[in-house]
Amino acid sequence: MTFFKFLSRPAALWLAALYCLPGAVAAQGAEGPAFGLIVGYRDGANELSREETDRGPWADGRERAQAVWQRAAQRSRERTQQLATDTGVKVKSVGEAGRSALMRFERVLKGAELEDAMRRVRLHPDVAWVEPDVLLKRQQTKEPNDSIYLSSQWHLKTSGPGAAAAMNLPAGWFRTTGSNVVVAVVDSGILAHPDLPIGLPRLLPGYDFVDDDVYANDGSRRDNDPTDPGDWVSQADKTSDSARFGSCDVADSSWHGTFIAGQIAALTDQPSAQGVAGINWAARILPVRVAGKCGAFLSDLVDGVRWAAGLPVTDVPTNNFPARVINLSFGGSASCSSTPLYQQMVDDVTNANALLVVAGGNNDGPVTRPADCVGVMAVGAVRRDGAKAWYSSFGSQITLSAPGGSNLDGPAVDHLIRSTDNPGLTTAISYTGMSDLNAYGYKQGTSFSAPQAAGVASLMLDINPHLTPAALIDRMKKAARLWSSVTPGVPTACGPAGAEACRCTDATCGAGLLDAAASVQLATGPAAIITPIGTVTPGTAITLNGSASVALTGQIVSHQWTQVSGPTVAITNASTAVAGVSLPSSPATYVFRLTVTDDFLPTARTGSDTVTVVAAYPVSSGGGGGSTSVFWGIALWAWVLAVCWQQRRTRRLT
Repeated sequence: MTFFKFLSRPAALWLAALYCLPGAVAAQGAEGPAFGLIVGYRDGANELSREETDRGPWADGRERAQAVWQRAAQRSRERTQQLATDTGVKVKSVGEAGRSALMRFERVLKGAELEDAMRRVRLHPDVAWVEPDVLLKRQQTKEPNDSIYLSSQWHLKTSGPGAAAAMNLPAGWFRTTGSNVVVAVVDSGILAHPDLPIGLPRLLPGYDFVDDDVYANDGSRRDNDPTDPGDWVSQADKTSDSARFGSCDVADSSWHGTFIAGQIAALTDQPSAQGVAGINWAARILPVRVAGKCGAFLSDLVDGVRWAAGLPVTDVPTNNFPARVINLSFGGSASCSSTPLYQQMVDDVTNANALLVVAGGNNDGPVTRPADCVGVMAVGAVRRDGAKAWYSSFGSQITLSAPGGSNLDGPAVDHLIRSTDNPGLTTAISYTGMSDLNAYGYKQGTSFSAPQAAGVASLMLDINPHLTPAALIDRMKKAARLWSSVTPGVPTACGPAGAEACRCTDATCGAGLLDAAASVQLATGPAAIITPIGTVTPGTAITLNGSASVALTGQIVSHQWTQVSGPTVAITNASTAVAGVSLPSSPATYVFRLTVTDDFLPTARTGSDTVTVVAAYPVSSGGGGGSTSVFWGIALWAWVLAVCWQQRRTRRLT
């Protein structure tokens, strides 16, 4: 301490800077070039935040306030000038920025010089935060040069008159155009396409899960070739093989998976300036073929979704490229709760850290599985003006809605979704150049609103790979544009089945309209990461562990555990990373939420996630479970006695 007494104040700060870790004091937002620093003083040191009384003979209150402000500003400038001297930052003048202080540099600083100046000012004991004074421009956007994007992909552009449902991708692309996040397209397979070239880095090695060679239409069962051979069904198919195709609709090949893959990751902003734009300009698509002629077998679909997430499937090679986002556009007509099959699939892939994005359904009625399963992102479809598309299913299980197109809403091609396609009615026609418009098509349906959400989720993961499926859903819902801000050209609110095009509400179409720009912005907050717990015995003391939570910049400064659902229990150490709960002795299901806050300045950011705990007694492997088990036991004993009697009778006869 004696040594420091002989140091000048600036020298002491310089020495402190040498010994402090840069990461502990670096301020946020050090983007150059900067023309100065805006400084926030700590409480008690900010002259501009003090309330003062002035008794001068002023004509009105505004003149009095001006005089008070002028004196406070003078004192603040004196303090700021001293701050510049203490820290060795060369300034040409000092002033104010609102209630904060302003230091104007002698010359423009950027890069390491700017970081160094910010660090020295931040170390001063009177300073709470520092921000560079930079030039602000109008809301910046980034748009690709693809010709079809410019002419036809209205749904990706900035929302406005004539396209209220557009997703604001240009502002989102300004923050990120994506990276090599793996997105699985669990669908009909994928064609080679000039805007979606087969092979690395765009298309990963996928798999064909169609386990019936007739429905597969490619002459084989499960194999490592997920190419789409076409899924047409002809009248001849129905006539010659009515057992298999009698209930199928006559239809041309859909090239469904190729269309969706292009929506997510078509080549974008290329020198040729041709073709369509994908949402994620660098995503890697994992093609997982589960559908052939007439649709997809449930068993193939479940296996394909599991494999896409990196989970094991019997007799299938390991997936070396597990997807963080899985797009699924197939579903059934029953409820998710009808059997555990769908929910188990959802739970498994969610626990594998993959977000399952599913189409909400096209029956203009209640949502069915898998869109009504817990933990999925179910996406409804809206038309261009933000009204619910006439075909879209609706209900409280819809997470949010995205453009799906509508051929009943004005000129058809101006209101549909356009992407990579093929005009082949049965087998595909080959194209080599993106300039051939025959290689692109128009479609409508929730099958094509779901990929919009999957693509945006992949952009968010590029910015913050720590986001869990639940965190992605939560942030995308918070970022959605509220229905109250949308004025579609229909008067009727969505209600019972058959409402067709209607005005959406939270109860019918989810949290709002998918907004890419706002979603990407919300991805920058800290990620709450909770150690999974699963099923425990009632009466168990459990640990809620959120110590793996991370902040993208700075550090986590607070944790807060709360209970979301289940019988009320006490949480010990609820404001720490690791908390505890003693569960009651009765079976029940509990959901706990962790909210974390970082030290971002000037405004801290938060993130949250939940963990589900099921308290249940294990099922005994040796006992019965009701009348069926009792009668089975009686029958078994009767059979044993009968065998014994027969053996004794046989021995007697012999």
